Amino acid sequence: MTNEELNTALYEKMFAEQETYRSWLLSLPPEEILNHAYEYTMREDILMSLEYHDLPDAQAKALLKSPSPLADVFADWENKETGHMDDIWQTVEDRAKAEVQKHKKKDEKER
Repeated sequence: MTNEELNTALYEKMFAEQETYRSWLLSLPPEEILNHAYEYTMREDILMSLEYHDLPDAQAKALLKSPSPLADVFADWENKETGHMDDIWQTVEDRAKAEVQKHKKKDEKER
């Protein structure tokens, strides 16, 4: 298999895994679906990353050997420390500052 074929096979396997997960989620009551919303979204992001990047042959082959490579990657992601919450807070602060400026300009025009 070429590198492209390996990465395509991996994507297809992980996509199928996500479809099975999605079907399972949809069988649950709404409250329970919400409990899994973060996991579903992160798994979707993992799949999206595979659309834009290729792994070397050895890494793609190793993940293909797993019965659930998407769940494996998500489990690693879930245990990883990231700056995600810092990025969220920075966005909140930036939006608030922009709103303050917008209202200041509006108040000045109304005078």
